[in-house]
Amino acid sequence: MIQLKLELNHLFSSIPKDQLLTYNQQIIGAYRKIYNKTGAGSEFLGWVDLPTATSESFIEQISGHAAALRAKSEIFVVIGIGGSYLGTRAIVDALSHHFALLKEKPAAPHIIFAGQNISEEYLADLLEILDQKDYSLAVISKSGTTIEPAVAFRVLKAHIEKKYGITEARTRIVAITDKSKGALKQLADSEGYVSYVVPDDVGGRYSVLSAVGLLPIAVAGYDIRALVEGARKMEALSRSVNNIHGNPMAMYAAARHALYATGKTTEIMVNYEPRLFFFTEWWKQLFGESEGKENKGIFPAGVGFTTDLHSMGQYIQEGMRTIFETVISVGTPKKEIRIPQADSDLDQLNYISGKRLSEVNLMAEYGTTLAHMDGGVPTIRISIPEISEDTIGQLIYFFEMACALSAYMLGVNPFNQPGVEAYKKNMFALLGKEGFEEQTTLLTNRLKGKM
Repeated sequence: MIQLKLELNHLFSSIPKDQLLTYNQQIIGAYRKIYNKTGAGSEFLGWVDLPTATSESFIEQISGHAAALRAKSEIFVVIGIGGSYLGTRAIVDALSHHFALLKEKPAAPHIIFAGQNISEEYLADLLEILDQKDYSLAVISKSGTTIEPAVAFRVLKAHIEKKYGITEARTRIVAITDKSKGALKQLADSEGYVSYVVPDDVGGRYSVLSAVGLLPIAVAGYDIRALVEGARKMEALSRSVNNIHGNPMAMYAAARHALYATGKTTEIMVNYEPRLFFFTEWWKQLFGESEGKENKGIFPAGVGFTTDLHSMGQYIQEGMRTIFETVISVGTPKKEIRIPQADSDLDQLNYISGKRLSEVNLMAEYGTTLAHMDGGVPTIRISIPEISEDTIGQLIYFFEMACALSAYMLGVNPFNQPGVEAYKKNMFALLGKEGFEEQTTLLTNRLKGKM
């Protein structure tokens, strides 16, 4: 059963409900491009049926390997950047105990990330921890030459081989890479690492439901079968309803475009649960990299309420009216804390004594939504009853499909990222990479203010 619900009631003071229906033909056209593979980037549509294409035998294979890695690891390091990192972190953080690192007897290895930055101090601090803990690692890269994960893997490969010896280290290193080519694939074959494939037709930001995410999520002890099943439910709904009527993915895409047409150029994802911080980060990459092209696209931002109501709240309430919000609302948690009665009531909170914190949090959500509506900030609400593997799987597929629909409606390729290459070329030149000599001189002069 689909548990995700899309609510648009708080949009209709800004946009007439009938206006959303005018986007139905665009939605139908975008779906045709996806299912008929006729749109730009159609060679990267493997994610569309990835949930149903994931076999029971593959889930068993991943789960068995994950169990073996769990048995000898206190820490599992995931080396990757962008889609090779954010999706996994989004799901692991969403499902984890808030203070898992402080628990004395964790049920599974801590998942720690590397290769998502080039900070020397970050990697040095990580090595200090790995000196003291048993660990394994997965390196995720199609090419094996992306500088951030490649540097991290070079350092950690040397560390793990020194700590355990080359033979044992090989059993603790997993490569998730191209099926037949690339530097990492070549190294994995020569060293004998267990390897999994990043599908050729699945881009990084759409890859979390492949081995890219499934292996580390399974090592963390979570139910990847339920995660995939949640995504399958949303995939089935998407296939059965290829238009705006009864399809929340299509309706969300249409709502975003209707708001964009009125000058709402920034979408702020809002959550009221700290566990969803990195889910927002994953969403930002998904939409930012998919839509931000040709001087088009809605800028994706994120806040965590109620925390950020005390920092960003003023701007959202009274700043430039170019923003709208998408709120992820989570139902009542299983763990219960009630606010105690106090004899003195010096903090003036006895009026809410006896209430659950989740009720107070929900009223903060409702109160904020109403205040922002009054301030000219339309709100889209996406609700799930709980944070679980099933509901996160639904959310992942919901946003992937909605993003592809939205980008095609915008008239851009949802699956490329040409702008990402600009900084890389400059960085290579400044580091003195062979073949960039002329650019090195030009950039050096610019930095010195000579041009």
